[in-house]
Amino acid sequence: MDLEWLNAKCQLLSAEFPMDFEISAGQVNTMLKHGEKFTLVDVREPWELEKARIEGSKNIPMGEIPTRAHQELDPDEHIVVICHHGVRSLSVTNWLRQQGFDKTQSIRGGIDGWARTVDPKIPLY
Repeated sequence: MDLEWLNAKCQLLSAEFPMDFEISAGQVNTMLKHGEKFTLVDVREPWELEKARIEGSKNIPMGEIPTRAHQELDPDEHIVVICHHGVRSLSVTNWLRQQGFDKTQSIRGGIDGWARTVDPKIPLY
């Protein structure tokens, strides 16, 4: 099979079927376990990170996203956004997509969902 043709077909399919806006905590956990490359952006406030956080996440509070996103995030990379319950992260995901960050997804349920389904050692707050 022609590799060039396959790459072109994959690009057409990804344009035709864009990524879902939301991703489950379990799917993200699987991506982490398999060493998949993505940027995990936590849009909660610093005081919230003191209560619960996922190791390796990059903190950019929601209010700072408009001024920091284009300097600190790569629009070509897969970006996964997390907050407390999934509302702020979905809002940020929507905004980032409008800015050309097409591979951005929000973790459904936020850190609360993560603690309930993936890592019960993370405290609920």
